[in-house]
Amino acid sequence: MKKVICIGSTCKDLFFPTKEAVIQETPQDLASQRKIVFEMGAKFHISNRFESLGGCAANQAVGLSRLGISALLYTSIGDDNTADWIKAELAKENISLEMVDVAGKSFSGLSAIVVDENSGERIIFSNQEANEKLEVVPEKLAGADFVSITDLSGDWRGVCQAAMDFCNSQGIKVAFNPRGINIKEDPQKVFELAGKCEIFFVNKDEAIEILLARNPQLDNQDENYLVAELKKSGAKTVVITDGKRGAWAGTEEKTVHSEAIESHPVDTTGAGDAFSSGFLAAYIKEKNLDECVEWGIKDGGNVVKFYGGVEGLLKESEIMEKI
Repeated sequence: MKKVICIGSTCKDLFFPTKEAVIQETPQDLASQRKIVFEMGAKFHISNRFESLGGCAANQAVGLSRLGISALLYTSIGDDNTADWIKAELAKENISLEMVDVAGKSFSGLSAIVVDENSGERIIFSNQEANEKLEVVPEKLAGADFVSITDLSGDWRGVCQAAMDFCNSQGIKVAFNPRGINIKEDPQKVFELAGKCEIFFVNKDEAIEILLARNPQLDNQDENYLVAELKKSGAKTVVITDGKRGAWAGTEEKTVHSEAIESHPVDTTGAGDAFSSGFLAAYIKEKNLDECVEWGIKDGGNVVKFYGGVEGLLKESEIMEKI
C-alpha cells in the first residue's frame, strides 16, 4: 500500500452558524473579492454550534485513509485538554499518533469559524500556537511514497525547504498546499517551493496573489492562464480551485477543468482539504488527470454538506458510485 506523510496543522474547529452576516462584493480587490461584514459593537445570537477535528493535515490524512491510502500525520499539538480531545478524534479515524509531536507549555490549535448560513461561506479565526512549533526531522520521511505539506505556521520556510530537499534527494514525491499567510508573507518563496513539487494546490485568490507579487500589472484572471503562469515555477502539476466554479489542473500535456457539484453548501470549511485528498488519492492510484479532478470534486462536494472537514469525507466505493 502506498504511504503518504501529511505534514501540517491539526486543531479543534468550533463552528458558529449565522444568518446575520452581510456579503460585500469588492471586485477591485483582486486578492480578496468577497468579504463578510458585521456591524461594529453588535452582539449576534447563535442558535447552534458544532465542533470538528480540523487542520489541513489532519483533514487530509483522514480523507486519504478513507480512500485506501496509508496516511501518517506529522503534526504538533499542545499539552492541554484540547490535545486530549484531538487524540481521541484521531483514534476514531484510526490515524496513528506515532508522528504527532507534543509541544510543551503550549495551546493546541483552535479555530473559531463563523459560517454564513445563506451561502455556506465562512471566515476563520485561528490560533496555531502548537502548530507553530512543529519541527520536521527530514529523515523521518524516509520510506514514504508521497509527502503532502499543508498549512504550515511558524518557520514554514525552513520546514518546507528541509522537507522538500530531502524528498527530492530520495525520489519522494511532494504535494504542497501553502497556508494563506505563507503567501501573504512571502509569495516569491511559495513560488520557488512550488518548483520542488509534483503537485501544487492553491485556490484562485491565492494564485492571483502569488502572481501579482511577481507581476503587479497582472490583469488576466483566466484560470488556464493562471495555471500556465504557476507552472513556470517548475511544479509538474498545478491545481487551482475556485469554489462553486470547480477546479482546473494542468500538466505539461494539458489543462482540464471540472465544474463543482450543484448544491447548497452548509459549510465550505474543509472543502479544499477534501478536494486535495480526493485528487491526491486518485493521482497515487495512477488515475488520469480528468479522473483526479473528478475525485477531488466529488470529495469536496460532499464535505460541504456537513459542518467541518471530516464528516463528509468519502470512501473509494462512494466516490465511484457518485461518478
